[in-house]
Amino acid sequence: MLKKRIKKDFSRYGGLYLLVIPVVVYYIIFHYIPMGGVLMAFEDFVPRRGVFKSDWVGVQHFISFFKSYDIWRLIRNTLRISLTSLIFGFPAPVILALLINEVNNKYFKKFVQTCSYLPHFISMVILCAMVKEFVSTNGFITQFLVDWFNIEKVSLLINKNYYVPVHVISGIWAEIGFGSIIYLAALSGIDMALYDAAAIDGAGRFKQVLHVTLPGIAPTVIIKLLLAIGGIMGVGHEKIILLYNEAIYETSDVISTYVYRKGLVSGEYSFSTAVGLFNSVINFALIMVANKISAKVSEVSLW
Repeated sequence: MLKKRIKKDFSRYGGLYLLVIPVVVYYIIFHYIPMGGVLMAFEDFVPRRGVFKSDWVGVQHFISFFKSYDIWRLIRNTLRISLTSLIFGFPAPVILALLINEVNNKYFKKFVQTCSYLPHFISMVILCAMVKEFVSTNGFITQFLVDWFNIEKVSLLINKNYYVPVHVISGIWAEIGFGSIIYLAALSGIDMALYDAAAIDGAGRFKQVLHVTLPGIAPTVIIKLLLAIGGIMGVGHEKIILLYNEAIYETSDVISTYVYRKGLVSGEYSFSTAVGLFNSVINFALIMVANKISAKVSEVSLW
């Protein structure tokens, strides 16, 4: 019976299954097979001996990391950047989507959408080069801050106190437009009859947004928030490596850049794997807890 059902399903949706095959192969090759490398975190890995023949050392690398001088600085910087990005960066696409949704002029709406999407498609290297230019000693952002807030006329990227704002604001600029797409899609799915009913009840535009629009996109917002919480400890190293320098290590060095330096620069493969595994476990625990709380409070969850 089951065999017959599967055969019928494949005959009916064969084309869709063919489309899924490349995605499945990609995840198997690049996401599941590399999981075997996690063993390196518990070994004294030697490349010529391979993962399965290197000496087993247990949790020695984890203990070394927990006892290291850098651990609290790395965790503090990672949390500072990720939480600041979450507080200011997460609501930004939602707000932009709500504002675009309220615009009636379709040409102006398309213009705003196109302009906001563009930074997302710029290479990270070029994006960081632009940011460096903007905040350099003679950059227009630096000049604006000098004129209006009377700060010292020097590059913002040589002052450790300015790195986090530069990182977060540039991230918002790059991703706000692309991030708003999913919320605009959710907004398009709201029944217009609800707005008509709210208008008949005397609700203005603001109250319609408050009582119709926001509840309509709430499940999407919650799912995105859960995914964001699951990545709190996963601040990417690419952008930071392209922006930071020795003058701002104190506030810009995070766990991912530390793993990069220890693993690829210093060749401490097992130690860097242990640090990366620790980071992943914390992220996994965070998303599990957040998902459970969301399921109880809002009845919306990832699973």
